[in-house]
Amino acid sequence: MRSLVCAFIAAAVLAAQPAHAQADRAAAQFWKAVQTRCDATAAKPPGDLGRRIGRIAIDEFSRFGGHKIDSNGRLFHFGLTEAEHEEDDGGSGQASVGHLGWWQVMKYWRSLFGNDAPDKLEVRGYRDASTQTDEAQSAALLRTSAARLLRLAEEVSDPAAREILRETAFRAAIIDTSWSAAFISYVVREAGVTPIAFQFSNAHRAYIYDAFAASAAEPNDAAGERLYRACPLTTTRPRVGDLICQQREPSLAAVSDVAVRERVRAELGGSADARTIRRTHCEVVAYIDPRARKMYSIGGNVNQAVSARKLNLHGRGLKFSAAQKGHCGGAGQWTLPPSAGGAKRAPGHAEKCSLNDKNWFVLLQLR
Repeated sequence: MRSLVCAFIAAAVLAAQPAHAQADRAAAQFWKAVQTRCDATAAKPPGDLGRRIGRIAIDEFSRFGGHKIDSNGRLFHFGLTEAEHEEDDGGSGQASVGHLGWWQVMKYWRSLFGNDAPDKLEVRGYRDASTQTDEAQSAALLRTSAARLLRLAEEVSDPAAREILRETAFRAAIIDTSWSAAFISYVVREAGVTPIAFQFSNAHRAYIYDAFAASAAEPNDAAGERLYRACPLTTTRPRVGDLICQQREPSLAAVSDVAVRERVRAELGGSADARTIRRTHCEVVAYIDPRARKMYSIGGNVNQAVSARKLNLHGRGLKFSAAQKGHCGGAGQWTLPPSAGGAKRAPGHAEKCSLNDKNWFVLLQLR
């Protein structure tokens, strides 16, 4: 009996091997064909739409006055952040609303959701945390929406106090609700793109998976009016108006960009709820400096601001470099003594030297 079981298992393994090999060959052929289309498009200069997207991203970065990150991944200019008022050294008692960080972010949300934006923004608190004095006391998470807090603020009779409460509700919601995808959606919409071509969303994965669907549909001329296709990142020359995307799934921290792309492609046929690449972030390719072999990308909610980062390109093809680790010393040169109480950073937090050292995995290319 044991020999029969062993023979059955061996036969099953042998039968599975050709199936796996066939799937691997099919994946390789698929991405080879995608690369051919990506290369053909990358050989052309960016079009009017790409240039508009890049220009709007630069203008928005300048208007926000956010952070600047160099090609070593070091933040060398710390700008305005999401929840701040206008920065000044004394103040005149007045400010242009366009110089308020939280107001700029609300502009992105209103572009996405209109008057319903407050209902989409979550505000978090922790039960009784404001009255606790014991730092070890646990506190349960509380959730509400900005809209509910705004309704409560309307019950206050004093106009100044009412307005301060309204702005406080917005500022808290902007801190507690990720807005990087809202920023991308704002930039693309401002460039004149319609919902038929781009899935405007508060989650990057919506248009990431849609770009993969375009790459899958193009061989059959079924991609429709989709704005972006998904291209291999380090083998495709980026152009102004493209998007570069990273994944932040803890379980996939050590997985190659190739494997992540194939996982996304494999999940296209399933339901949206079954898609596993959920924690993502994308930025606009805003400018390329070919002589320096550098690329500038602009993203929202990067260190709580609209930030610009300078990234490395490699080779004559000026393709995205996998080496974005920089030369900034990092943990190996960190000599600050530990705290006397022995407090440690939460487990699982990677010590990375460079703010550019992310799990970048796909280029969304303007078709």
